[in-house]
Amino acid sequence: MKLTADRIIDAGMAVFAQAGYHGLSMRRVAEQLDAHAGSLYYHVPNKAALLQLMADRVARQAYDAGSAALAALPGRAGWQQRVEAQAITLRQGIRQHPGGAVMFADSPKVLSTGALSLMERLLQTLNDAGVPDEQAGIAADALFSHLTGFVLQEQSESTAPTISAEDITDLHERFPRTVTTAAAHDQDEKFIRSVRLLCAGIETLVEHS
Repeated sequence: MKLTADRIIDAGMAVFAQAGYHGLSMRRVAEQLDAHAGSLYYHVPNKAALLQLMADRVARQAYDAGSAALAALPGRAGWQQRVEAQAITLRQGIRQHPGGAVMFADSPKVLSTGALSLMERLLQTLNDAGVPDEQAGIAADALFSHLTGFVLQEQSESTAPTISAEDITDLHERFPRTVTTAAAHDQDEKFIRSVRLLCAGIETLVEHS
């Protein structure tokens, strides 16, 4: 099969999912494709460029999904609903890729234009809401940092320990508020509520004319 940039990105994402950032190399990507490492450089010059392309794919897919979600909102939708639509589709997009949260977290460093597009749109949404320029950047960073950390926890490969009924009872007695809170909502509801909580904080920055 002909070697293309898209196939190299596919292979790179597969290796990244298996081995993470430090395990990703052009040699391992070539092995995944059953090709010579030297043949990859014609399409992708180095690991940094490959990481940029991978991050860009994740971000652009999320951007397109966000565009569709925004278009589906009613005309009377407020800025909070627009932020929520962008956050939900971005979380879904990142979760589709093993290691997607790490790739997205690194996307500003590799100058992914897809990730920059996501930030630009979110900043525009906040500016349109009346959030001053000097505050909008911090607010957008807080939203994206929260989202990335949330998905990073979801994609963690750590194995939960096996605990007995006695252990659960003991934990509940020692940490009643924490245990009750943890069990109160599923991940989807917890994420939406957390985004709304951040938006409530951002609302205090909105300038009302």
